[in-house]
Amino acid sequence: MVKLDFGGVTENVTTRQEFTLEQAQKILKKEIVATLGYGIQGRAQSLNMRDNGIKVIIGQENSGVHKAYYDLAVQDGWVPGENLFSMEEASGRGTIKQFLLTDAGQRETWPIVKKTLKEGDALYFSHGFSIVYGKLTGVVPPKNIDVILVAPKGSGTSVRRNFVAGSGINSSYAVHQDYTGKAMDRVKAMGIAIGSGYLFPTTFEKEVFSDLTGERGVLMGALAGIMEAQYNCLREHGHSPSEAFNETVEELTQSLIRLVDENGMDWMFNNCSETARIGALRWRKRFRDGAKPLFDSLYELVVSGEETRIVLERSAEPDYRQKLADELKEMGNSEMWRAGATVRSLRPERQKH
Repeated sequence: MVKLDFGGVTENVTTRQEFTLEQAQKILKKEIVATLGYGIQGRAQSLNMRDNGIKVIIGQENSGVHKAYYDLAVQDGWVPGENLFSMEEASGRGTIKQFLLTDAGQRETWPIVKKTLKEGDALYFSHGFSIVYGKLTGVVPPKNIDVILVAPKGSGTSVRRNFVAGSGINSSYAVHQDYTGKAMDRVKAMGIAIGSGYLFPTTFEKEVFSDLTGERGVLMGALAGIMEAQYNCLREHGHSPSEAFNETVEELTQSLIRLVDENGMDWMFNNCSETARIGALRWRKRFRDGAKPLFDSLYELVVSGEETRIVLERSAEPDYRQKLADELKEMGNSEMWRAGATVRSLRPERQKH
């Protein structure tokens, strides 16, 4: 463990220096990791583990809407009948079962996975949704297995990209159920094996509550909403699409957020003009105080399970995929994001091609 000090609040984290890949390989030497679902996280985590010398097999159906994922697995070098199987067969062969389907997909396939669980197996999640909301999902594991979680704090695309680049996405980890007495070793080994930058402890509940709040809040929902609000305000006051988009999105993504990533928000402020800095510091508090009640309401709905109920109900609707496509198309076809496509096409690096 490495102790981090966050201004008086301490936290113990696990790094790759003190929990090495060699240790992870030793712990997982006799395990067969079955990655169930070759979606964005399943693909990234399984490829990283394969590159790290872990014995991995894939469980992915080869029909209907699943066939594209199966074909992608074959394209990535997984061999049918050797390390690529149906969901049920892979789950039956694995000792650590990575349950990496969508939340709705986990509810649907849980009966298949449940019947393959053997005493001493580990059931692995990258999101605590199905366990925490077990009354809604029906995912209630038997008592004679380990139940563990490693949740990368980024998309599967970033998990793979950062791994290939030699870095890693930070991940949280948790043990929900320790039947074998080695669940903690297993979860840390898996966290290192999938290429995490460092691991920080959580619980299944805290992971879900923070993740659902973050996705609906700053990471996606609030970000999209506040961008749209500012863009529309500027356009209504006669600013051109280029000006409105550049002042709302382009400068953020291409300049300012990179400064935040480099050294923090205060450093970014210090690298902007005095006029910008004074105004931003004053308005920061107004936005914070205005948004806080929204976040309080959001968190309450997450904890109560209401957000989960909505997700499960909507994802189960027969025309869900079409409705989703229509909503995303509406967003993509909005003036702001059409302006974005045009602005991106004019970036110097794209002009070279």
